[in-house]
Amino acid sequence: MDLKSKVILISGPTASGKSNFAIKLAKKVDGEVINADSMQVYKHLKILSARPDPKKYQKIKHHLYGFQDVKKNFSTGDWLKLVLKIIKEVQKRKKTPILVGGTGLYFKALTDGLVKIPNISLKFRNQIRDLQKKLGQKKFYEKLLKLDPSSIGKINPTDTQRSIRAYEVKKFTKKSLHQWFKNTKSNFLEGDFFKVYIDYPRQELIQRINLRTEKMIENGAIKEVKNFIKLKVKKDKSANKAIGLMEIKDYLDKEKDLDEIKEKIAIKTRQYAKRQSTWARGNMNNWIKLKPQDINNFLKKI
Repeated sequence: MDLKSKVILISGPTASGKSNFAIKLAKKVDGEVINADSMQVYKHLKILSARPDPKKYQKIKHHLYGFQDVKKNFSTGDWLKLVLKIIKEVQKRKKTPILVGGTGLYFKALTDGLVKIPNISLKFRNQIRDLQKKLGQKKFYEKLLKLDPSSIGKINPTDTQRSIRAYEVKKFTKKSLHQWFKNTKSNFLEGDFFKVYIDYPRQELIQRINLRTEKMIENGAIKEVKNFIKLKVKKDKSANKAIGLMEIKDYLDKEKDLDEIKEKIAIKTRQYAKRQSTWARGNMNNWIKLKPQDINNFLKKI
C-alpha cells in the first residue's frame, strides 16, 4: 500500500490513540503531522486538550499545535486557511501530510470545502437552540423536515447539532444548508485523500477515558486551570469550551471535591466521544474503519 502521494486523514473519538498512530504512520511514509483538533491549537491548554508531548514526537515534525492565544477565537475557516498552506509546504519537501484530530468540521471543510454561509447572529441562533430544547429533538426534527424537506435522509434524526444548524440556516438565509454545501468545492479531489477512522469499542474507550482523566490531574491540569484563570479570558471565547475547565474551576472554588470533578470530567469526555461517533456515522461513511487491534497489521502493509 503506497500512501506517500496521498493527504492522509486520521480521525476517531477522543482517547482512541490517534496521535500515537499518526507518529507511527509518519515514520512509515516519511510524513509530517498536522493538527486537526480545535482545542489542541491553544497555547495554554496543553493538558486539558491532551496535546501530544513534543518529547514523544520521535523527530516527526508537527504543525498547528499550541500556537493560538486563548484570548482569541479560532474558526474552522482560520484552520483551513493555515492547513492548506502547510499541506503545500509539506508536499514541496516531498513529505506526506498526515492530518490527525477529532474535530469533524475541520475534516469536512478540507474534503468538501468550506461553506460560505452568511453570519447568523448569536441571538437568532440561541432562539433556535431554545426552540429545540422546548420541543425536544424528535418534534424539532419533524419541524425541520417541514421547513426543509431536503434534509430527509441527509441528517440523522438524533443528530441534534446538525438539525439545529440546518434549521437556523434555512430559516435565516431562506436557502437549504444542503444547497449551500452543494455549491461548495474543495481544493482537492476525492482521490487525493486516504482517510482512516479509529473505531474503538465503546467499553474499552470508556476505560481509556477514565484513565486519561486520572493522568490529566496527575500531570498538572489543576495548575493549568489556575494559570488559565489568571489570563481573564472572556466568556465568549472558544477556549472556554475545553472539557475539564469548568469542573476544575468548581474544585478551586471549593464547590466540588476532587473525586467528584474527576467523575464529571470523565462523563463529559464520554459524552463528547459519543458525539464524535455520531458525527462519524453521518459524515465519514467512506473512511476506512480501523479497530485498535488491527493497527499493527495495517502498518505492516504500508
